[in-house]
Amino acid sequence: MSFPKTIQAIAINKNGEVDVINKEAVPFPEHVPGNVIVKVNYGGVNYIDTYFRKGLYPTKSFPHTLGLEASGTIAALPTDEKVLNNEQYKKRGFKVGDRVAIYTAAAHAEYTSVPWVKVFAVPNNVSLLIAGAAVVQGLTALTFITESYDVKKGDYVFVHTVAGGLGLLFAQLAKHRGAIVIGTTSTQEKADIAKEHGADHVILYPITKGEGVHVIYDGVGKDTFEDNFKFIQRKGTIVCLGNASGAVPPFPPLKLVEKNVKLLRPSAGNYIVTPEESLQYGTELFQLIASGVAKISVYKEYPFTADGAREAQTDLTQRGGKTFGKLVIKIADE
Repeated sequence: MSFPKTIQAIAINKNGEVDVINKEAVPFPEHVPGNVIVKVNYGGVNYIDTYFRKGLYPTKSFPHTLGLEASGTIAALPTDEKVLNNEQYKKRGFKVGDRVAIYTAAAHAEYTSVPWVKVFAVPNNVSLLIAGAAVVQGLTALTFITESYDVKKGDYVFVHTVAGGLGLLFAQLAKHRGAIVIGTTSTQEKADIAKEHGADHVILYPITKGEGVHVIYDGVGKDTFEDNFKFIQRKGTIVCLGNASGAVPPFPPLKLVEKNVKLLRPSAGNYIVTPEESLQYGTELFQLIASGVAKISVYKEYPFTADGAREAQTDLTQRGGKTFGKLVIKIADE
């Protein structure tokens, strides 16, 4: 199959506010022998996109194509014989034309080149729209409730911004395991949505009988970090997973001694490094979605334009914002 020399992508040429986001021509991605080439249909929008845009997370070079997740169809398979003969690769059974979701950098483009370990088969009853919205937040929620803190029946689980795309998944998956889910949100409408997705309560102190919660999942960062120590229980776990309000400033490790608290700052990417981990979590995630246990709520589809990408990041980061669920850029028709 022949490919174009250049493709359209959502990219930045410098760090800054949303006006640095452009739609522009970039070179067709290199077909690394161990990679899969994917023709992209939908790209999920995440806070990490804003971190790269602002420079909180450094980029290696410019132009830098944004996006860490997408969905589409396989356009070309790996050419490396070692990969083709790898037993874990064979278990995927990938073919050109297969519907897949991907977890990779430079995802918001017409085509992208993806390490095969970061490619996940999409079940027939899951749309590419939902698949493109599910990868980053779905794998984050699933790995964090398994490995950062293994959520069990009867645990009190606290989720900041529970009506966001990630928060709703934390609520659903923790509830599926039998936990009591408590969350924060900014409006009654969002509170109602969170309860529809598994959150039990939106208040705290009368619920935990003064003992505090077993685990806190905090994607807000600077503004909520100190309060976490007030309502975590003794020997509880605080999982910091984002910087929506800014990065957490340095703090003295002795702060953990007050309640023997465990503090983690993990990334989903480091939980799905090996082919075995990738297959385990990717398969489990899409089974949960296909069976209806995990429902992906898409707030809005944005056009594949500079204005569309700028609007999506603006809506995502709006203080006390109007959005709930997931924001998605439609890159091509299914």
